[in-house]
Amino acid sequence: MADLKKTMTLVSELNHSHGVTQRGGKKYTQVVHRMEAFRQMHGTDFGVDTHILVDDGQRVVVKAKILNMDGAVIGAGMAEEIRGQGNVNKTSALENCETSAIGRALASLGLAGGEYASANEMDGVGRKEEAIASLPPAKEPPSGLLELQQQADAFLPDFNRKQIDDWMNAEFTKKYMEIANKEFPEIFQDIKAKCQARMKTLKSEGAKK
Repeated sequence: MADLKKTMTLVSELNHSHGVTQRGGKKYTQVVHRMEAFRQMHGTDFGVDTHILVDDGQRVVVKAKILNMDGAVIGAGMAEEIRGQGNVNKTSALENCETSAIGRALASLGLAGGEYASANEMDGVGRKEEAIASLPPAKEPPSGLLELQQQADAFLPDFNRKQIDDWMNAEFTKKYMEIANKEFPEIFQDIKAKCQARMKTLKSEGAKK
């Protein structure tokens, strides 16, 4: 595996040759060039994993993690975009947000390319503040959905396979999971992830017996 310091040097060189000049005269090396340098130096020794934390039709929040071959997180970054604000976010807010998150994850390893924040983030701070201020108040989840989320937190870690099946097929669960899927994707993904994690644990425990 190549020394990360050599990658930092390469990215620094790219800043001079490929850097985009920002307001104020500073240069920013785009994520695509930093990612190419990262792969050039390290091949597949590292993986990049992105996860959508929020996508409610108004805001998009993405977290990016850089993992080593053992699955350990060695770098991470988050980004936020407002749908419809700016030309890119009218059609590609999610893709734009993911790219920014990856850029910040690379920056956490020292591969910042001149500035820690992305060029889009640097230019869009005022735009985001205005957009967030204009958003309608966040919709509150119904009490039944909050109760379902509490059940997932309290009971899923100890459920066996039958209990998970019974819980997932209960009318109460199906009703509020449908609501969550349509109106509260963060809660839906949270409950779904907890269920999948428990099933994975049970499968692993079963394989060891």
